Amino acid sequence: MSYIVDFKNVSTIGLESSPVADALAGLRANEARYFMNKYKHEFTVVPASDSQDNLDYVNRVLKERDIAFAAKPLETSRFQVENIQFTYVFYEDGLGINVMYTVDDPKKRAVGFKLSEGMEVPQELEGKFKFARQKSKLAGTIRGSYFVIKGQY
Repeated sequence: MSYIVDFKNVSTIGLESSPVADALAGLRANEARYFMNKYKHEFTVVPASDSQDNLDYVNRVLKERDIAFAAKPLETSRFQVENIQFTYVFYEDGLGINVMYTVDDPKKRAVGFKLSEGMEVPQELEGKFKFARQKSKLAGTIRGSYFVIKGQY
């Protein structure tokens, strides 16, 4: 069942099994607020168990850098605004991944990693990426990094 993320009343619905559920819910709400403010788009997530195609797509893109996460995926989201396709995966350990794939400009395609406050850098990313810090009223301190996608997906 899909869930429209409410960024005014942050909820841990769907994320309860995460040891950093509150911070992960804040991270998810932060993304929802961004898409509402920038694109007037409601950010909707579905359980990972109901969206294997989204997980397969993200895993295919991550293979470009030989990255495969051991953490359990909890939720995904996939949508297009303007000429950009977005795919999100939120993991139990507090990691949020997004694939931003412009339909008509191969120079503007990337994978972003966001770490919820209170989680360690996943072993799969340790030493491979530098993380910048960002303050969020909804999510506390978010650490993020990214890589540019080279292939066609």
